[in-house]
Amino acid sequence: MKNLLLMRHAKSSWKDDKLEDRERPLKKRGKKDAKLIAKKLKKHDLVPDLILSSTAVRASETVEMIAETLGYDGPIMFSDDLYMGEPQDFINILRTLGDEYETVMIVAHNPGLEAYLQIVDGEIEALPTAGLGHLSLALDSWKELTFETMGELLSFWTPKELQKKAK
Repeated sequence: MKNLLLMRHAKSSWKDDKLEDRERPLKKRGKKDAKLIAKKLKKHDLVPDLILSSTAVRASETVEMIAETLGYDGPIMFSDDLYMGEPQDFINILRTLGDEYETVMIVAHNPGLEAYLQIVDGEIEALPTAGLGHLSLALDSWKELTFETMGELLSFWTPKELQKKAK
């Protein structure tokens, strides 16, 4: 069994309209939301063995908040293919991984990430910023992953829902 954590980057800032899309940083709220999700991961003992991230600033800053909050010091790989990647891009990257990675986190962007989550799970309709889906995949090796591979959605968290429950 492999575990896949699919997380959309946290809320980014549109304040500076001169920045290219991939250069947009996180808003203060985005940093707070990423930490909230990381605390939930920690509570459920879901620390990834590997984090894969888009090269966009908002994705790398999300990863930074996650790693800091989790106390994660494992490998982080950045890929341009995850910036506005499509479902097949996620599959292609995951298929290259060694089998020592049992739990892998991807931090990327919509619409591709949301589409991949919908394909694997068949249930989730929307993946908001900083939303995270935890999937269990009946695989022994990442090389077995295909476009037809279905997973079981074990958890789905959004900052909005976590904040409601905290009140």
